[in-house]
Amino acid sequence: MNNTIIIIDYGSQYTQLIARRIRELNVHSIILPYDFSEKKIKEYNVSGFILSGGPSSVYDKAAPYLPSSIFQFNVPVLGICYGFQLLIEHFDGLVVGSPKAEYGDANILINQSSSLLKEIPKETNVWMSHGDKVVELPEKWDVTSKSNNDIIASAENKKLNYYGVQFHPEVMHTVEGEKIIGNFLFKVCKVRPNWNSKNFINQTIDIIKDKVGNKKVLCALSGGVDSTVVAVILSKALGDNVTCIFIDHGMLRKNEAKDVMNMYENSLNLNVELYDKADLFLNALENVTDPEKKRKIIGNKFIESFENITKDLDDFDFLAQGTLYPDIIESGGYAKIADKIKSHHNVGGLPEKMKLTLIEPINELFKDEVRHVGKELCISNEFIMRHPFPGPGLAVRILGKITKKRIRILQEADFIFINILKETGYYNKIWQAFAVLLPVKTVGVMGDKRTYDNVICLRMVNSVDGMTADWFDLPSEILKTCSSRIVNEVKGVNRVVLDITSKPPGTIEWE
Repeated sequence: MNNTIIIIDYGSQYTQLIARRIRELNVHSIILPYDFSEKKIKEYNVSGFILSGGPSSVYDKAAPYLPSSIFQFNVPVLGICYGFQLLIEHFDGLVVGSPKAEYGDANILINQSSSLLKEIPKETNVWMSHGDKVVELPEKWDVTSKSNNDIIASAENKKLNYYGVQFHPEVMHTVEGEKIIGNFLFKVCKVRPNWNSKNFINQTIDIIKDKVGNKKVLCALSGGVDSTVVAVILSKALGDNVTCIFIDHGMLRKNEAKDVMNMYENSLNLNVELYDKADLFLNALENVTDPEKKRKIIGNKFIESFENITKDLDDFDFLAQGTLYPDIIESGGYAKIADKIKSHHNVGGLPEKMKLTLIEPINELFKDEVRHVGKELCISNEFIMRHPFPGPGLAVRILGKITKKRIRILQEADFIFINILKETGYYNKIWQAFAVLLPVKTVGVMGDKRTYDNVICLRMVNSVDGMTADWFDLPSEILKTCSSRIVNEVKGVNRVVLDITSKPPGTIEWE
């Protein structure tokens, strides 16, 4: 992969923002943990390193370290916050705990010309978030700006192309943040803004051809845009050596299997086989309520299903799936110091030993990037803009036990909700919307009789990449219609509530 910027992750809440800012400037970026293998790095044509911020102090005994191997690549390095302090400490500068921490907005004054700060106003507003501070620079390093608290805000070793900023250029509160990151990419690293959907597709096809050769690939389809994009790319790369499998695990949305198969066969001309494995999955999930156990069971049963299916087909060596970047991040797949939010069935839910070798062509993309790729592949906009649907399906939207009755209740409620959004023109204004079945019952009155039935929660969010999200404020009249129809049309439901939690602190899905 040409022109790749490697981001070394030290556990900052902003690390993913760095990657996104770089990609928005049409440059490829990848996040790796600080204890990366050099073999992994050599998979890319590295043009520069960025060291992220993080919660540690460089003098903590267990502090994440700066891998000296990055200097062997002879490319520019930019340290941000903790990453800046690591650079300074590595070259024998001095970092100390500050009695006056800086959090939030701050003004910096640029006092020296710098390629990193080129065309930035002499005084500009930035976002600070640090307790430690740099007080003494190593030899041949120069201060390029200071904050209004007289703290070193940026410095550089121009000869070696090493740069550091104490603030966070990746957050929108840093007014000139995009410009600063752009300066690092284009003026310091000298990369070209040539990473786009078309180039990604061509590069991915070449990688797949090189990896797979004449062997055969089994492609797992979920009905969502991610796995569909993977299937189309694979078909372009390998032709008839790709067989697509769509497994109905019994926890799809109402009419999902029929609608998806119709689209695959008639619109995309994909060779797809449908397998009904509902009993296998539901039996395995009987009496399971823990969400992590649900995801791991589903992940294992998917692999078991695929491996059993291959016994009845020609020999396959590879399994392809639509794993996304957020799936890996939330599963704690990159940085050891990052907290695991949840095990995605296609990441943390997979068994350790598999007969099939995994291919994940889009595992470095965010959802919006996948949609751009899908459009480049001429997949219909109606399908590209479908709301995300989790691989484990309704299993992670049914809190508590999974039963056929509870699945039916949620399918019906969700079907009504989504159709109302489409009828009112709000479906395409919302990033993701769905219904959740809660593990409680409440007292109600219907037809002058007491009821004791289930509760449905409605969830609507807007997001760009799934890493953060804000709840969507649907007009009350439409919410009223949703509630009325669900309660009156779905047997077993007597109450509808609304989730107005953003991410963070919540997640988009409930489990």
